Amino acid sequence: MSLDYTSLTKTIAALTHGETDEIALMATLACEIHHADDRFDWTGFYRVTEPGLLKIGPYQGGHGCLQIPFDKGVCGAAARTGEVQLVPDVDAFPGHIACASSTRSEIVLPVLDGSNRLIAVLDIDSNQPDAFTQEDAEGLARILAATFAR
Repeated sequence: MSLDYTSLTKTIAALTHGETDEIALMATLACEIHHADDRFDWTGFYRVTEPGLLKIGPYQGGHGCLQIPFDKGVCGAAARTGEVQLVPDVDAFPGHIACASSTRSEIVLPVLDGSNRLIAVLDIDSNQPDAFTQEDAEGLARILAATFAR
């Protein structure tokens, strides 16, 4: 059964209506997305805090890496390229950073603000192999655009 992204998008829009603080928005999205699907083992944001560097932001799940350079791992690849990273098997991803040994697959999406500037990446890990689909990438991208690019 796939996640109902239409319903999730409406819930998040209602919860975040009128909010402009990026951290508050990230915290709300991390919570809502994480609890929407049991495939999601770790859900959170890594924020761009200086050129070429991501630092942990709001998340749900076990602890994550505190910082990730743009040239390392799946999160760094999403930040560096500006493209969604859909990784069915993290062990097959060159340079994967294992923040949690239970992670088997991962999806990471760039988060852009209204000026089309990269402000963060949304990272979702699963303890199941091949847990994410193109439908997840599209649904999550719509939620991010509706929340941050307004």
